Amino acid sequence: MSNAVEWNAESYHVVSRPHEAWGAHVLDRVDPAGISAALDVGCGTGKITAELLERLPHATVYALDQSAAMLEVARRELAQQYGDRVRFIAADLAEVTPEHVGEPVDLIFSTATFHWVADHDNLFRRLFALLRPGGRLVAQCGGGPNLKLLLQRVAELMAREPYASYFDGWLGPWHFADPESTAVRLADAGFSAIHTDLEFHPAVMPDADEFRTFLETVILREHLHRLPKDALKSAFIASLTDQAAEDDPPYVLDYWRLNLSGTRPAL
Repeated sequence: MSNAVEWNAESYHVVSRPHEAWGAHVLDRVDPAGISAALDVGCGTGKITAELLERLPHATVYALDQSAAMLEVARRELAQQYGDRVRFIAADLAEVTPEHVGEPVDLIFSTATFHWVADHDNLFRRLFALLRPGGRLVAQCGGGPNLKLLLQRVAELMAREPYASYFDGWLGPWHFADPESTAVRLADAGFSAIHTDLEFHPAVMPDADEFRTFLETVILREHLHRLPKDALKSAFIASLTDQAAEDDPPYVLDYWRLNLSGTRPAL
């Protein structure tokens, strides 16, 4: 996974309202029957993990994230209420193994995480190994033309001074896959009963301040990390915010979500 800079977990916990909406949509696809152990991959600060715990009242939920800051907030938000029903795992998805979890799980659940992983072939093989036979993967991430308008504007800024030298040769932190290649990768990893599709799910920010904070905290943290001076960071974000203010309607982030699911075949 991308790990150049730690998340601002406190800010993320406040501004991640779009993630709650996406998570609710994915939760609707989870059948709780027969699930005694579930894994929330990329749990962040635990907002959606709490909803998963409520949907699976008799299950243990493992909350996995690479970010120590995210897990610290998730523990604060969840541990007292859910006790031993929630367990926290610090692990990189590019390297996660069954030993990190300690038992095969009936469900792997994830929202807004897989696009941070460069190698989806390796990712799906590792997730397959974490499931028990008959276990299911139900997930969503950025895909297809995700954030196309915003990223066009970002690319234009990155290509000109005073920013260009700081982004020379950098390919960015994301992999936005399409449904067709994702279905093939899931099948190659061993999954059956595969379904993939794209869904347009824009996020509307209420004002310039929240738009700016969302860019800084959620989308462009690694871009900003490459800029050495606060003045450059502020100018970079200000330019994007000013452009979004001229849109009709303003401050809309053109999110596309890749839905994916599959089952590890029963023995």
